[in-house]
Amino acid sequence: MIELATTDQCACSSTDRALASGAKGYGFESRQARFSNGGDMSFLNQKIKNDLAESFKNLKQNVILKFFTQDMECRFCKETRELLEELPGVSDKVKVEIYDFVKDAALAKELGISRIPAIAVTGEKDYGIRFYGIPSGYEFTSLVEAIRLVANAEVKLTQESKAFLDGLTSDVHLQVFVTPTCPYCPPAVILAQQMAYYSPRVKSDMIEATEFPQLAQKYNVYGVPRTMINESEFIEGAVPENQLIEKIRSVLKK
Repeated sequence: MIELATTDQCACSSTDRALASGAKGYGFESRQARFSNGGDMSFLNQKIKNDLAESFKNLKQNVILKFFTQDMECRFCKETRELLEELPGVSDKVKVEIYDFVKDAALAKELGISRIPAIAVTGEKDYGIRFYGIPSGYEFTSLVEAIRLVANAEVKLTQESKAFLDGLTSDVHLQVFVTPTCPYCPPAVILAQQMAYYSPRVKSDMIEATEFPQLAQKYNVYGVPRTMINESEFIEGAVPENQLIEKIRSVLKK
């Protein structure tokens, strides 16, 4: 687990600081570097585009990323939109739809979108997979894996976990708090997404803690990853699948 820190006090390695600053990490170029790079303002460098093309070459179904922003774009709304708009150029199976949080309030309500920037990862149906905040740094991995999951139905849960999820009689809401510089966060996010994809009873939110400090404060998030379960209890760290299942089981018994 990584403790939350201010920009000047990043509780991470020097490599993670480079990711946090956006200089170059997971193919992301800083705005200054993009501007000076022959006018190319892409977020994704050519290497990451090549890697993504390889990762996405066998996508079976279309994936629609429904992105919510607003006319006067919020902090990181513009960057998130620009990042998403590069993905269809990597694979024609990835579609991006842009919505206004205010003007498209009915759709936002239908999808349970309560804050922006927000991404709903959908396919043939809505699987309850959401990203709140820009999926940058290590969390870009979580977005890539969510796309692969929805496109290819790549459920990697154990039979025991599937049996438990099949037996759910009440809803489960998993909110995974992360930061872009946390290398332990993607496994926690991906596990929650796997459960959301498999069970219509489960919803999964990735929440970038530094973009939504009021939520982090509400749930006393002082380190990441932290997974809130039904807003009442939590589990910290990138825990094994069976440990998260047991925690959910105990929460539902109360």
